[in-house]
Amino acid sequence: MNKLLFASLIFTLLSACTSQESAPLTENEVHAIMEKFDRGWKTKNAALVDSVLSPHYLYFTQSGKTFDRAALVATAGSDVYTLQTMERDQLTIQLEGNTGVVNTIWKGRGIYHGETFDDRQRCSVTITKWNGKVQILAEHCTPIKRSTDNRPFINLLTLYPYFRPSNHSFTNNLAKSR
Repeated sequence: MNKLLFASLIFTLLSACTSQESAPLTENEVHAIMEKFDRGWKTKNAALVDSVLSPHYLYFTQSGKTFDRAALVATAGSDVYTLQTMERDQLTIQLEGNTGVVNTIWKGRGIYHGETFDDRQRCSVTITKWNGKVQILAEHCTPIKRSTDNRPFINLLTLYPYFRPSNHSFTNNLAKSR
């Protein structure tokens, strides 16, 4: 009798543990969380922004500093930060189990601490799914510099046949001298 009770207790515990596992993170869940996050910023809804962030959320700033969750949520609802326009494009997602990395271009114009900005940034957003809850864990955005150089881009690989070591007289002379 004790063996049967012990076996059913073990079975119940194992069942409870496996039921805690959630299905892997999906692209639809990532798109939904990103849309909700952006909607919170566009509408200055700090509670909506907060609702998608992990308790351990971390934002890496352009100046090398970090913002924690509380600082980011405070900014989202603050009068010191106003977005006039905002959009994301070139959004791609890399999934690995319960983690996803979003690669996107964020464009926005607005005012921050009285200074206007017109940003175009490459952003990486790390999203996790833990116990069935999808949240943004970290974000890092880097400005995309606007080119002031009007010269055409030269792909150096197209020049390779002209600069192979066998075409250089220095290399040929070096080989002959040995």
